[in-house]
Amino acid sequence: MPDLDLLHISIADQLLYGFSDGQLVVRLSVSTARNGAGERNGSGCTPRGLHQVRVKVGAGLPLAAVLRGRRWTGEVWSSQLHEQFPERDWILTRILWLSGLEPGRNRMGEVDTFRRYIYLHGTPDTEPMGEPLSHGCIRLRNADMLALFDRVPPHCRVRIDEAACPQWSTGQDFT
Repeated sequence: MPDLDLLHISIADQLLYGFSDGQLVVRLSVSTARNGAGERNGSGCTPRGLHQVRVKVGAGLPLAAVLRGRRWTGEVWSSQLHEQFPERDWILTRILWLSGLEPGRNRMGEVDTFRRYIYLHGTPDTEPMGEPLSHGCIRLRNADMLALFDRVPPHCRVRIDEAACPQWSTGQDFT
């Protein structure tokens, strides 16, 4: 059941912080863009600012379901499938498709997050977390993505910042 009302992603920490009624209740390791932060179309960067979850994709699919063009291919990721298609940018399990809420910064024109197809999505468990390696999206472990998906309502706010969040990054383990 959806209980989160804000996701805060720290590019510096490579962590996602989930809040419910102002209380930190989720902390998950992520991987943002190898190219750093930026909003321009084609930059391969993770966009900053305030966003919302505009579309949720993959409800009911198996863990590690392979998604291409936001549709299930019928495949479930395995190391053998990975070896067969080593060039794929693996989008697995679920998608939370983001839309910017700040015109001129991450919405409309050449900086439109939604038109850039920026997602929170699962990735192969062989890929490291805590390191910026994506092409712009926010990657999570498949089990984390599966658990997060049901807790996030449509239109949930998502803030992406470059700054570290030391007040949230240590302490209680929420996983």
